[in-house]
Amino acid sequence: MTHIVPKDESSLRKKPVDTGFEGLSLYPGFMGKVVQASLVAELMAAFAAMPPYRPRMPRTGRPWSILQMNFGPLGWVSRPEGYAYSPVNDVDKAPWPAIPAALLALWDELAAYPAPPECCLVNLYDVPKSRMGLHRDEDEQALDAPVISLSLGDTCVFRVGGFARGDKSKSFRLASGDALVMGGPSRLRFHGVDRVISGSSRLIPGGGRINLTLRRVTKPAQ
Repeated sequence: MTHIVPKDESSLRKKPVDTGFEGLSLYPGFMGKVVQASLVAELMAAFAAMPPYRPRMPRTGRPWSILQMNFGPLGWVSRPEGYAYSPVNDVDKAPWPAIPAALLALWDELAAYPAPPECCLVNLYDVPKSRMGLHRDEDEQALDAPVISLSLGDTCVFRVGGFARGDKSKSFRLASGDALVMGGPSRLRFHGVDRVISGSSRLIPGGGRINLTLRRVTKPAQ
């Protein structure tokens, strides 16, 4: 099924800039202003029905500096025993809302994968000190599918490294509207968010940054 994303005065940029990492493709300003505003409005409505929550680290129980929720048939969760995908949230056991059509359309444009995403993880950086330590997305069976990261709101300083936590890394900025595709040889690179530049965008009511990551979790049927 082909999904349609609304077009606006900002033409979508089809060619990525060079990140220096094969398989890691950055599309600055891929989402125009109208698309961004429409997505934020849809997200805010979803948050009113299922508020984002602050997860805790496995084992230590330490609260994260960000808020989270999910869209899609599977949601990524952090539990005392570890990380997992679940069809319901851990707050009231309700199913996650469906992935917005505009996000499915962006997956169609960027993923080059024969099956749709099953999870859209929402990370909300709601306070100035919100950050994300170096990690890699490895809880999925379909590691041949890319992870697509979409930025809304305040600019962040994004860091990407190698395949071990201590490998050499470099950072660059992700601004509102940017799309980042992590696939191929870079699918399992360590990455994280050093900091968010507070006040760099007025897109999100009350400020902050929203990061959406689209993921295929299970391997599609052959």
